[in-house]
Amino acid sequence: MLQSYRWGILGLGGIAHKFASDLKQVEGAILHAVASRSLEKAKAFAADFKAEKAYGSYKDLAKDPEVDIIYVATPHVFHFEHALLGLEHHKAVLCEKPIAMNAAQLSRMISEAKRKNMFLMEGLWTNFMPHLQKVYDLTQKEIYGKCLKIEADFSFKAEFDTEARLFNKNLGGGALLDIGIYPVYLALKLLGLPQNIKATAQFSKTGVDVSNAIQFQYSSGAVAHLSSSFARTTPSKAKVYFEKATVEFGPRFHETDQLSITTKADEEHLDFQYSPNGYQFEIKHVHDCLDQGLTQSPEMSLKASLELLQTLDTIRKQIGLRYKEDLDH
Repeated sequence: MLQSYRWGILGLGGIAHKFASDLKQVEGAILHAVASRSLEKAKAFAADFKAEKAYGSYKDLAKDPEVDIIYVATPHVFHFEHALLGLEHHKAVLCEKPIAMNAAQLSRMISEAKRKNMFLMEGLWTNFMPHLQKVYDLTQKEIYGKCLKIEADFSFKAEFDTEARLFNKNLGGGALLDIGIYPVYLALKLLGLPQNIKATAQFSKTGVDVSNAIQFQYSSGAVAHLSSSFARTTPSKAKVYFEKATVEFGPRFHETDQLSITTKADEEHLDFQYSPNGYQFEIKHVHDCLDQGLTQSPEMSLKASLELLQTLDTIRKQIGLRYKEDLDH
């Protein structure tokens, strides 16, 4: 018999709307409660997505005894606080990426999850998309030989606004943590931790990175060229070069349903044809983990999230990007 899980969504911005929309597609997923700092906003969101309860307080949602799992969708700087709030109230937690502002914060979150024996996972939904699973499989099995090079970019033109989250340092703004995390994660997923990192960035007057360029070098000789930017709009594509083939992702590589595989003899196009947002794959995976009584995901492990944040910390140190949260740990 299918186990059902009652979800609570904490933070009701744009990504929460996408997540709630896809939650409706997953059998056994019930949107029980939503919370915002504004009760009116929570009530409107609850009406739109047929949530059973609306709260004007994050703590009230965390205390709700009927909530099984909380999806944390607040701005980056609040992930640490709000994930801990969920764990404190014995809730499983799926926390939107980046799961924390730095590796030190995540280490404390992991300790708390272990202490409470509760499930904790980073909501890096791209990890569960069929196209990325396919490329990961090709890499692991060396179907086309070893991976030699990765090129990945995620960029879009954002109108500069000192108060907007993307440019507000107090809200964890900047291209690296918001969209640069996708190219960085792709390289880590396929090639592992690099031997050497070189990074440069351009900054806004608010003190956050507007654009960055990163190079990973590996002891195998493999390289990754990664970039992200709020200064220009690009197709946001990615290419993975193997010894015997090149795999190209469709535009907006982190969420595409298209792959092209080119060899000397042939070109193959793959279309995974999933519905718009793609969060359903992540949600189903979380249900599978909870069904098995796991406290972390075998496919998006806390170790993988820690390595991702350690890598982002190294990049930030190179480009000189510091947040107030770095001073707290």
